[in-house]
Amino acid sequence: MPQPVPPPGGFIEMFGAIAAAEPTRPFAIVDGTVLDFGALDARSDAMARALRGLGAVRGDRVAVMLPNGVPALALVFALAKAGLVWVPLNTALVGDGLRYILGHAKPRLVVADPTLVATLREAGATTVVEPAALEGPPGAPFRETLPDPAEDFAIGYTSGTTGPPKGVRVSHRMLRLAGEGVLLVADARDGDVMFMWEPLYHIGGAQMVVVPLLRRAVLHLVPRFSARSFWDEVIAAGATHIHYLGGILQILLKQEPSAKERAHRVRVAWGGGAPAEIWDAVRGRFGVELRECYGMTEASSFSTANRNGAQGSVGTAMPWFEVSLHAPPGERGEIIVRARDPLALTQGYLDNPEATAKALRDGALHTGDHGSFDAEGNLFFHGRMSDSARVRGENVGAWEVESIATQHPDIADCAMVGVAAEVGEQEIKLFVQPKPGVTLDAAALAAWLEPRLARHQRPRYIAVVEAFERTPSQRIMKHRLSRATDDSWDRNA
Repeated sequence: MPQPVPPPGGFIEMFGAIAAAEPTRPFAIVDGTVLDFGALDARSDAMARALRGLGAVRGDRVAVMLPNGVPALALVFALAKAGLVWVPLNTALVGDGLRYILGHAKPRLVVADPTLVATLREAGATTVVEPAALEGPPGAPFRETLPDPAEDFAIGYTSGTTGPPKGVRVSHRMLRLAGEGVLLVADARDGDVMFMWEPLYHIGGAQMVVVPLLRRAVLHLVPRFSARSFWDEVIAAGATHIHYLGGILQILLKQEPSAKERAHRVRVAWGGGAPAEIWDAVRGRFGVELRECYGMTEASSFSTANRNGAQGSVGTAMPWFEVSLHAPPGERGEIIVRARDPLALTQGYLDNPEATAKALRDGALHTGDHGSFDAEGNLFFHGRMSDSARVRGENVGAWEVESIATQHPDIADCAMVGVAAEVGEQEIKLFVQPKPGVTLDAAALAAWLEPRLARHQRPRYIAVVEAFERTPSQRIMKHRLSRATDDSWDRNA
């Protein structure tokens, strides 16, 4: 049945209502301990008061560099209550990458884990405080006029897989809709336990803080994604849902089979980045329902959701969006997202009018992604338009090559880029990471790929790497990969 657009509003008012009416209602499990709404409300009140005491006024930006945990959760709600703008920072950032975001966001202050203070100061941060400085004894409730749903709540910096990160303006309403999107994608219900490895500094983690406000569901936080201990943690959590991004499912499929993979309560694996070729393997091996989606931070995280099981499809539009293609019927084209809810799309990129004008045109978000529709109106994702190579007059999407190469039994992960050709347009260079303990022969891999790829899709260059640099969502940072052609196996040599 068609779903209605959620009623107007943000998320912080919902949190306050639940905390007042049901203070003992569980919100999350953190380090094996139940965190209830009442405790989270009191801690976030104390933090909001402390932030005011440090001079942070409504509209100021506050950068946060914390691992997942109670302080990080409480701070999210403190910032929302105080009308401050959250700038989440990847805890792995150092040096120039960190310096760039700090210089661009210009936060009033930075809240950081004690182990990260020195790193921040080296990157130019001046006012850095630790979470303990924001904690305090219970006091009077923090009561100020709540922000308007249209106001910025966060500046979410893109992963920067192909260039410098951009600061996406995320409103209070957008984060609310991101949480609503989780419900539709994951089929979340009262009583569910959402296994959460995603860091709060990524939209995949940030959106989860809204879920317990919309359903009587509980978040179960773990410090990070670990393929080796994944099923042990999922079983211990009693999780009903697991989330995947990028190559997470492919990584799990590469692990040695274990009885633990079916000894869990998981009903749904949901997320983005599962090519059609692995659907049967995931469902058959792990015994879960697969729910694929498509989206980006600029569009409240989710634009589409697959709720009918069409294999390989990212589904149909969320109730608050209309999704179309900039292409003739039946052909691939750029995915265009228009909003039925006026606050569902970002208002732009922070202090970047050129990027804003390129992405937001005629009231629609031009995603820069390739897609196609089938006869039933299901959308299929074909990768970034910029993540492709032009080979012998043909556009080759990285998705097309990578989804085949990762099926090789000895490959843990891979990445394709276009490199300069001696004559003509470009050649394909494929980076491959072998499974642990495996020695991969590039010539043998090329022979394995030959019958599985069209001639213009076959890599000329193959580079074997120990590991990839990754974003918080486990996506490979392709702009860090070498475009040289003399450091790899060459098919034409």
